Amino acid sequence: MILISLVLILILSMLASTAIGPVSIPLKGVFTALTNLNAQGTESIIISQIRLPRIILAALVGSALAVAGAAMQGLFKNPMADPYVIGISSGAAFGASIAIVVHLSVPVFAFLFAAGTAFLVYNIAKKNGRVPVETLLLSGIAVAAFFSAMTSLVMYLAGEDLHQIVFWLMGGLWGSDWGKVTVAAPFIFLGTIGIFVFSRDLNAMLLGEEHAQHLGIEVENVKKILLVLVSLITGIAVAVSGIIGFVGLIIPHIARLVVGPDHRILIPVSALIGAIFLVWADTLARTIISPTELPVGIITAFFGAPFFIYLLRRKRGNI
Repeated sequence: MILISLVLILILSMLASTAIGPVSIPLKGVFTALTNLNAQGTESIIISQIRLPRIILAALVGSALAVAGAAMQGLFKNPMADPYVIGISSGAAFGASIAIVVHLSVPVFAFLFAAGTAFLVYNIAKKNGRVPVETLLLSGIAVAAFFSAMTSLVMYLAGEDLHQIVFWLMGGLWGSDWGKVTVAAPFIFLGTIGIFVFSRDLNAMLLGEEHAQHLGIEVENVKKILLVLVSLITGIAVAVSGIIGFVGLIIPHIARLVVGPDHRILIPVSALIGAIFLVWADTLARTIISPTELPVGIITAFFGAPFFIYLLRRKRGNI
């Protein structure tokens, strides 16, 4: 019932978001445009070419970051983990800043550097065929710091391109189009399904790696596969939207409050809540000071930072 309810809420949210904007469109006009995407009326063009791909991309990115966050929190057994904890966002930011300066494809460079960062961190942390999660975390912090410094250097030398780099780093969906949706959707969908397949393994690993091994789970292989899948969906999400913070941190916690810690239900619920959250966050970002748009990363930080502080205070109270 919870899943069905969330699916309905997501559909209604996307329909409502399609009607909201600088040009207000009644729901009747929305349904008319959706039933005939090739119509040439002004409202139909606004919906089919501008709003609809952006809303779908927001739902995809929100679900990807939320699922990646749930997987990383389970893998690290740490409620403060998020999809960017192993430096993926810093690597993507460096790749994107280079692409902006030399005028190449920003999404391609962002994704390649995100994937390369995950590969680098994994190999730094690997020792004798094993990857301790503590070492993985520390390696991610070190690599992230390095790429952040390199990004700062590129920004210092960027000149007229600095403004574009700053906007990309804030995270936004203003460059959305059907091309990005077509590229992102299969990666995010397949990556999410892949993570869901390992739900039982994540449940077992929450009890400890030794316990999981006694249950017949090949822990190191599971870690490797999950890191690849998380890096894949996080990298593609960052590539098409920039760095949108806090979604992967707060949404899994909200999902746990709703359905508990079982990853078999936690992952699909996180995906749906993440999609709903980012659809509305982006709607707010493009309407709150219309006709000017805010980066959606500002909106997610506005809601996410207080929730993060709440988590810290609750965790401190449990020590």
